[in-house]
Amino acid sequence: MSRRNIFRKTSTLTRGGAFSQLPLSLCLDTSGSMRGHPINELNAGVRMFYDCVKNDCDSRYSADISIVTFGCNDVQRIQDFSHVDDVPVPPSLKAEGMTPMGEAVNLSLDMLEDRKNYYKSIGVPYYHPWLILMTDGEPNGAASELSRAISRTQDLVARNKLVIFPLAIGNQANINTLSQFSPKMRPLALKGLNFKGFFEWLSVSVHEVTVSNPGEAVTLPKVDGTWGSIII
Repeated sequence: MSRRNIFRKTSTLTRGGAFSQLPLSLCLDTSGSMRGHPINELNAGVRMFYDCVKNDCDSRYSADISIVTFGCNDVQRIQDFSHVDDVPVPPSLKAEGMTPMGEAVNLSLDMLEDRKNYYKSIGVPYYHPWLILMTDGEPNGAASELSRAISRTQDLVARNKLVIFPLAIGNQANINTLSQFSPKMRPLALKGLNFKGFFEWLSVSVHEVTVSNPGEAVTLPKVDGTWGSIII
């Protein structure tokens, strides 16, 4: 990622002259069951998310986005951390293969940790990392990787070092597994294939964080039922 976006002059600069960064990992299920209309709607939703961030003067230079997929060709680092000015159009996702969720979450967590270390090395403040985990099925990678991913996530969430948004797509998603990843927040269920609604909500949530100071408590917008619901 280019350093120029972090240090670009604007009214939202921190006292030290740099934007507080929000590292955000989209960890997305692109397994074979997402073929056709689901993957098309997911691609459209991600593109809309990028457009929303791009059009928000507060989020534009703070949202530092990466994309990890699990499905097509196993686990892939589709996009390293970047700002929307550097990568204005997200990569197009394809659906194929199995659902190695544990391996994907571990990669996302590794990348988020590396990103935090990078911010520290150049003296840039940052918000707690976000992990958006989306799946429509049953994880079928290595059981040890899934167990390790759940344990790592639970530990980070318990220590307020990570915010995770687990999202179930359709009625075949494993809610029990998603719940284990999220000890403080119940998983969300997507209404139909309304990815655009979810990503619009996510972009507003990103805005609410980026207009705050790191460490401040932030109230995110309610899940209003138009795009999804909280799983009880």
